[in-house]
Amino acid sequence: MKVFEKIYHRAAERKGSEAALKAKLSQPLSTESLLALSDDQWLEEFTRKIFQSGFYWAVVDNKWDGFREVFWQFSIEKLLMMSPEMYEQRSQDERIIRNAKKVKSIADNCHMIFEVQQQHGRFSEFVANWPEDNIVGLWLYLKKHGSRLGGNTGPYALRVLGKDTFLLSKDVETVLRAEEIIDGGLQSQKSLQAAQQFFNEMRQYSGLSLQELSQIVSMSVGDNIR
Repeated sequence: MKVFEKIYHRAAERKGSEAALKAKLSQPLSTESLLALSDDQWLEEFTRKIFQSGFYWAVVDNKWDGFREVFWQFSIEKLLMMSPEMYEQRSQDERIIRNAKKVKSIADNCHMIFEVQQQHGRFSEFVANWPEDNIVGLWLYLKKHGSRLGGNTGPYALRVLGKDTFLLSKDVETVLRAEEIIDGGLQSQKSLQAAQQFFNEMRQYSGLSLQELSQIVSMSVGDNIR
């Protein structure tokens, strides 16, 4: 696959060598490790990424212990019992970043996870068993059924917790457009499916994970030289 070879060698050259490039690649979790995650962890990471969106990540991280205190360590069982009035009250707690709309997303995403549990047993099982060759389908599910999980928010949460996924970062978008994989809106159905097919073909050719491929594509352009 010529386009993969071109991207791979360009990334290796920018990093100094193939060995240096490979040393920078992180791996997704195994299915077994994903299944070991609690559903509470998914709600927590969705919430963290929602609050980090459009905000200084360091500020969110510094406040995170407060978030965990205010929202019972993101216990889905406990949060399901909270009334809208309780969420509104806690949205003004000084231990967290006070944003009522983003706090409401905690309730919405808690219910999304609960609904998945009713059908699949556990949200972790639902995510772990989702096929990577249609990972954009999982992105779209989170966007449709969750709250504030569209764009890169949902995919970044998946990446952090170890689900194999590519990311549509600025650098990845640059390559996709340069190779004429996409030419319209980045988040359009057409672009998402084209990006998925592109990564599927590279995955089949190289034997690498979507996560590794996404990192290689990203490191082939931009300011991240060595």
